[in-house]
Order: sequence, then structure tokens, then C-alpha cells
Amino acid sequence: MKKLGLIINPIAGMGGKVGLKGSDGKEVIEKARELGAEPESGIKALKALKKLEPLKDNLIVYVANGPMGEDVVKESNLNYEVVYEVGEETNPEDTEKLAKQFLDRGVDLILFAGGDGTARNITAAVGLDIPALGIPAGVKIHSPVYGRSPENAGEMAYKYLSGADVEVQEEEVIDIEEEAFRRDEIITEIYGYLNVPYDTSHMQNLKSISPQSDTEAQLSAALNVLDNMEDGYYYIIGSGSTNARILEELDLPVTMLGVDIIKDKKLIAKDVNESEIIEIIKGHPTKLVVTPMGGQGYILGRGNQQLSANVLRELNKKDIIIIASPGKMDGLGSNPLLIYTGDEEIDQAFSGYYSVIVGYGQYRMQKAVQA
Repeated sequence: MKKLGLIINPIAGMGGKVGLKGSDGKEVIEKARELGAEPESGIKALKALKKLEPLKDNLIVYVANGPMGEDVVKESNLNYEVVYEVGEETNPEDTEKLAKQFLDRGVDLILFAGGDGTARNITAAVGLDIPALGIPAGVKIHSPVYGRSPENAGEMAYKYLSGADVEVQEEEVIDIEEEAFRRDEIITEIYGYLNVPYDTSHMQNLKSISPQSDTEAQLSAALNVLDNMEDGYYYIIGSGSTNARILEELDLPVTMLGVDIIKDKKLIAKDVNESEIIEIIKGHPTKLVVTPMGGQGYILGRGNQQLSANVLRELNKKDIIIIASPGKMDGLGSNPLLIYTGDEEIDQAFSGYYSVIVGYGQYRMQKAVQA
């Protein structure tokens, strides 16, 4: 009988769609709830667990009670046992204590739904003693310990637990300081390593930044966008240093890690969340400018959760403008661009080939697929 330890961070990702750039801290979660945020990590965890159902006769899942595990696993067809009790509100200490319970029970794999903060907690508790694998559910997901999507994480866990020939390798656990992140500053630190079942088709890469030599290419691509902007259109400017060049050229304030909206080259709204975007653009001609996440290739659904499936329903595929420096595109190699909003219909609708702007009048055809 295989043993799986499941950890779900119930609040992971709640700050994403409402533009809070994270979910760490009680005040942030209260603010997210005030803005209408709803838990999503359980939904994503269930998508991963569904991939494990063929193993149900030879698998026991250890969980905490409530939304930290039991509420979700009982919606699957898997056998489970509650081994840890949590109160009404969970905290990082609960994650660490539950992970240590798994260590005592000799689980074969820890499967966890959260972001980089959750990965940090598990690293602190078990280090390299138990293989661990992340279901991407947080706002900040830079560590290469996560599947490309919840479904990919579930498939990877299935391969490992079913005895397939799967490589286990040490991967960095990286986190960003959230208060700095909200100030549009990126301060990262390595907090340790996890042993992760890994293959390139299921797991995400370490997020990378654009090399300094790409600065002129970023500016060139931004000027291409500016010179082709249409009067009367709203332009949603996604996060990232490449997109920031557009606002800098217009002498507008930049939200490097958030989403801004301009019209007729004037700022309409700064650092907007999902509901604010919809309120502004609904019924109006709109374009969306995004750039791939360096090293990973996500254009939608990772690092810009404000650009949700509900926002994309107001747009068409032809309304998406992708810009990237040649260096960033070279870093992706033959890998496609990735989309994961949690809505399969939307992900499929926005998949396909895009003409990516890599300089002034320079383009590369690149395929985007559902992660």
C-alpha cells in the first residue's frame, strides 16, 4: 500500500485575482476577502487528486481535517485517514507539523497545494527526507518544485507512486519577500531544497529574469506596440519588465508586478484587480499586452492572476499582444508558451499560434498551449 501525504494551504492564491500580489499574513487575507476573493487551492488540489484515482485500491492518503485536506480528498474516490487536527484558521505552523506527521508515518510522497511560502514550510519540516511535489495554487510560484498545472502535478504523482521509472532530483525552494513585492521590488532568497519527482514534460522550470543585454530589445518591442496602438481602445498592460517599457516611454507610472490600463496613451487605472478590469473594459474594444514569464513561458495564469478567465471572456484571441526580447524567447527553446486559468474552455480558446513581437517590426511565431 502506497502512502501519500496531502497538504492544502486553504488561503493560497487568494490575493492573486484581487491584485494583492500574495496571500501571506492575516491582514492580507482579510483584505482579499473584503475584495471578494474566494479560496481556489482546494479546487486545484482536487484536479490533481483525480489523476490518482486509478491507484485507489493501493493508496492511502493522509490528511488534516477540514479545508487543509479532508474536505477535498473526500470528493475524490481515494481512501484517506485524518492524522492531524487544525482549528478554524490554518497557519504555516500547521503545515510544518502535518509534514512532520508524514515523516513519522513513512509516506512515499508529499503532495502539496500552495505557493512558494508553502514549499518553504515543507522544506523546513522535512528537507530532503521525503520526496515532495507541488500543485501550483499560490500567487508566487518561482520554485521549480511544482507541476506546470494541477493536472500535470497529479500525473507526475501518479507516475511516481505507480512505480514508473521517475527521476528524483534536488530542486531549489525560492521565495519572494511579499512586502517588497507589493512595492514592485523583487527580493528573492533560497530557503532550501526538496527532493522532487521530475520530468520536463510535467514540471515547471525555475523562473528566470531577462538578461541585462535584452534591455534595448525590450524597448524596441515596446515602441512597436506604441506605434500601432489604436485610438479608442483600452490597452491592458500586464506585469513584467518588458511591458513596463511601454509605460516608461509614455512617462506614465509603472506597476512592474501588477496590471495597468491605458487608453489613447493615457493612464486610466493603475494596479487593477480582476473586478476593476472587467468594470472598465466591459463592452469596449480592448487589447491585452502580455509577456512570457522568463524560464517558464507562462503568458496567462501565472504571476498575473488578475487576468482571469472572467477577464478573458471579454476578449478574443486576436486581442492578445505578446512581446518578449529575443533572449527571453531563446531561453524557452522549443518549449511552447503556457496558459492556465483553471477554465479549460478559455485555455483552449486562447491556445494556438501567436506572432510574438521581439523587436521593432520583428516577430516570431510561437505556439501557446494549455499547461
